[in-house]
Amino acid sequence: MKSIRQILDDAHTIAVVGLSNKPGRASLAVATYLQAQGYRIVPVNPAYAGQQILGQTVYATLHDAAAALAPEGVRIDVVDCFRKAADIEPIARDAIAIGAGCLWMQLGIENQAAANLAAAAGLDVVMNHCMKIEHASMLHTKEPR
Repeated sequence: MKSIRQILDDAHTIAVVGLSNKPGRASLAVATYLQAQGYRIVPVNPAYAGQQILGQTVYATLHDAAAALAPEGVRIDVVDCFRKAADIEPIARDAIAIGAGCLWMQLGIENQAAANLAAAAGLDVVMNHCMKIEHASMLHTKEPR
């Protein structure tokens, strides 16, 4: 299992499940920050499918997002979840099915069954951590990247 630092260093493409276009939502703040740091953000939210958030097409499912990226040879590195803990297990199954590298549950989200499922399939798993906070913290540490 990679460290949070290794996951963030190695990632290029992040699918944000539950991304909202509403100002003030944590999902939008985190995705905006990560995009500004050079990550490719792939919005996943059936309520906004076909629309644009942060200049990117929103997909209804992880499968739709992965299929759209496949012709470019792009893989989803991290599935960043902004959903209730009870909703994470199906997302974990989808993350496994599309060959994602990491299942990341944002701050306040923990689902051990989903974590076990993803880890057993070889995905790195992070629970109850904010990608924005972790990335910003990483930038301010003296450890070599």
